[in-house]
Amino acid sequence: MRKREYDEDDVRVRPGKGSRPRTRIRPAHEDAVEGFVVAVDRGRYTSVVNPPGRREKPRFVVAMKARELGRKGIVVGDRVALVGDVSGAPDALARVVRVEPRTSMLRRSADDTEDTDGIERPVVANAEQLVIVTALADPPPRPRMIDRILVAAFDAEIEPLLCLTKSDLAPPDELVAHYEPLGVPYVVVHKGSSLDELRDHLAGRISVMVGHSGVGKSTLVNALVPDANRAVAQVNAVTGRGRHTSTSAVALELPAGGWIIDTPGVRSFGLAHIHLETVLAAFPELNEGAVNCPKGCTHLTEGCALDAWVAAGHESQARLLSLRRLLSSREGGADEPS
Repeated sequence: MRKREYDEDDVRVRPGKGSRPRTRIRPAHEDAVEGFVVAVDRGRYTSVVNPPGRREKPRFVVAMKARELGRKGIVVGDRVALVGDVSGAPDALARVVRVEPRTSMLRRSADDTEDTDGIERPVVANAEQLVIVTALADPPPRPRMIDRILVAAFDAEIEPLLCLTKSDLAPPDELVAHYEPLGVPYVVVHKGSSLDELRDHLAGRISVMVGHSGVGKSTLVNALVPDANRAVAQVNAVTGRGRHTSTSAVALELPAGGWIIDTPGVRSFGLAHIHLETVLAAFPELNEGAVNCPKGCTHLTEGCALDAWVAAGHESQARLLSLRRLLSSREGGADEPS
């Protein structure tokens, strides 16, 4: 009897986990419509489609995240692709099937909470400008928290703008001088004053407002967007702190074009996710002098080459002190009033 010849069909090779053939072809969703996320609430994402500039009237579509996106988070400011019922009718529900690449992402760490887990918390996506709102009095300004928000802006490569409110209660000169070496632009307003200068900064851009409670963010938003109807509250007379009147971030369209994103008031701004090099990169003239620093230099102790760089006249002492103030703010600590 002739001996049987074997070939590859007689050998069964079990595929590895990574080579198992797909049982379903995922759709490309080429017919998906573009949306801009303006609100997030318990797994439901409200997006505006057909934004201004197009012939169709803008409409708001509520959607849920498609399973294929996995754990990918969606935040206010994200540009997304929507399929399903995108009519915007009551009780209609679409699906978010794609999140477009982000141009920026503002984050803060949750190291100001009781569990101090240090986990990054995304705030908003695709913002072009970060408006740091702080009151000159009632409640008093907290420069340390302003510094920390500035660090977050530099990390996200978002242009900062300092908005000083309640100038009828205290002069802005001291605080303005404090941040002059950083070159941060600022506007000064109070209740009933003109907001034209602030509107000029916001026109045609996506801006996010950040600040601690009670500084007047919601009041500003209501003045800038007449139909916003954001809740406002008085500062606590005992603690000198404001109450959280905004409970979630929301994007609102400005009448003259652009978007303003109002965020809940914060009492601290964690920076555990930000590296020292990121802060230094925002100071290119000092970054050059740091080349000669010893390995592992924090730029806060003796032996830092930046001292010699400034002493040689390459940059002002005030600029170096501002950098070191921002670097120190990364270490955490209470955001006490000035």
